Amino acid sequence: MTSKKLVNTVAGCADDALAGLVACNPNLHLLRGHRVALRSDLDSLKGRVALLSGGGSGHEPAHAGFVGKGMLTGVIAGAVFTSPAVGSILAAIRAVAQAGTVGTLLIVKNYTGDRLNFGLAREQARAEGIPVEMVVIGDDSAFTVLKKAGRRGLCGTVLIHKVAGALAEAGVGLEEITNRVSVVAKAMGTLGVSLSSCSVPGSRPTFELSPDEVELGLGIHGEAGVRRIKMASADEIVTLMLDHMTNSSNVSHVPVQSGSSVVLMVNNLGGLSFLELGIMADAAVRSLEGRGVKIARALVGTFMSALEMPGISLTLLLVDEPLLKLIDAETTASAWPNVAKVSVTGRKRSRAAPAEPLEVPDSTATGGLASGQTVLVLERVCATLLGLEEHLNALDRAAGDGDCGTTHSRAARAIQGWLKEGPPPASPAQLLSKLSLLLLEKMGGSSGALYGLFLTAAAQPLKAKTDLPAWSAAMDAGLEAMQKYGKAAPGDRTMLDSLWAAGQELQAWKSPRANLFHVLTKAVQVRVRRLRPRPPRLWKREPGEPVTSALRGWISRTLGQWPRPPFSGPSWRPCSTRVCERLLGLCAPLTAAQRWPLAVPPVFQL
Repeated sequence: MTSKKLVNTVAGCADDALAGLVACNPNLHLLRGHRVALRSDLDSLKGRVALLSGGGSGHEPAHAGFVGKGMLTGVIAGAVFTSPAVGSILAAIRAVAQAGTVGTLLIVKNYTGDRLNFGLAREQARAEGIPVEMVVIGDDSAFTVLKKAGRRGLCGTVLIHKVAGALAEAGVGLEEITNRVSVVAKAMGTLGVSLSSCSVPGSRPTFELSPDEVELGLGIHGEAGVRRIKMASADEIVTLMLDHMTNSSNVSHVPVQSGSSVVLMVNNLGGLSFLELGIMADAAVRSLEGRGVKIARALVGTFMSALEMPGISLTLLLVDEPLLKLIDAETTASAWPNVAKVSVTGRKRSRAAPAEPLEVPDSTATGGLASGQTVLVLERVCATLLGLEEHLNALDRAAGDGDCGTTHSRAARAIQGWLKEGPPPASPAQLLSKLSLLLLEKMGGSSGALYGLFLTAAAQPLKAKTDLPAWSAAMDAGLEAMQKYGKAAPGDRTMLDSLWAAGQELQAWKSPRANLFHVLTKAVQVRVRRLRPRPPRLWKREPGEPVTSALRGWISRTLGQWPRPPFSGPSWRPCSTRVCERLLGLCAPLTAAQRWPLAVPPVFQL
């Protein structure tokens, strides 16, 4: 079965992709009649060396993403995973030559088709008197024994684009650029790993992996790697990759050792999530620094992909200060990252967290007797929640994800552990604040956040006074915070409903001579009543909602409560819709007058 792709046609996908890039980048021009992208300021390159590269499509942002001042002059794209046509390569060489450049360097990845087609175009251009040189980049560090075809060209080629581009921008000649980038290419290596394959548009995946396997050392077209390994952690896979790349018994290894300075490139092969990419980058930095390697620069992102392949490649380039300056040179290429010109190794990566504010002595603190009573109350609450864990989970499974009891038990155990560490604060405000922090940290989920909001806000009125009106105000403050940030309102069938009902009863504490336990008992009772199941609310009108719209929703919900007739079939829902529309038509004159803005019209009480 072929994979799904967002393309117009399989045959035209490479043309469409390049056209889209050029359409969105004013620094690029298409060469009419060819799948070639060139710098739009081509005429400004008179007297300088032009740099051309390319290859099959499907490796985006390579290669067109690296066209710009300080990098490539232009690229020639083939069909997906297919070498570009000789005629298009030759047309690109002629175009830059006619712009007044003094020579052209072709930067080619080491694949047979690319070598042949670029090489043939080079020979034809030289026959026309155009000075052209070619460097073939092979940076693959996968194979321990060198094959006749040599090392494959991988993501390290992008670093060659950057170095050559900086040299060309500085006015260096064709021969010197060719020699210098050839030396640089020998000081780097790349190794890839993938969780699964990719698929060319219109085709099946290039290879299959079992769920517990990853492919080590594969190519950017889905070519087989050196071996398949069992799925492991990010740290273990990165360690395995770096061991393989730097092992001196590997003929294609990178001679990196303790004290070496490198540029690290962590390249997304196309389908890896940014989260995984960050994890792999962190693992690579830690592993290299653990080996005593200095990371001069780290580039993390998508540079040379293999369509949607979920994997990464690691590239290591040995650098000194002169080479680092070329890497740091300015460029306008859209796909080159904005890398800070400072060393990764040795840089401070964290700062101390702000200190907790000192607790101010609270004038509302109570004595040891009240503190002991607080402990008894909290322990009783925790024991009750732990005893109801399974019951609450069962209730939650009917309407949610079934973890309500587990969440509250986690909070109860956290409070029990906290109480064992020492007596709780004697101040009510400090007590609620401590409980808030504890639930936010240990309870988790939206419940932890809501309880934390409630307790934090409720603590504020109790800083000055702790009489009954202050406790009533604390309840009001907590409820207001829950509504403000939770976006729930009384009647929405959330945890706020029972708390709101209790809060209304606690308003009585604001009256002189209010009885503490009488009001508290009544508040608990009304909360219990609120928790009983009640029929769904059918009539509901949002503020500012037209009555017609509210009526439509009410009628639809009411009809939804009627039992389906035994003959019900596909026509039942359209039938109920027609009834709804008929009822709305009958009440249209009344709704236009807005006679019932809040209550259900008596004539429609079913």
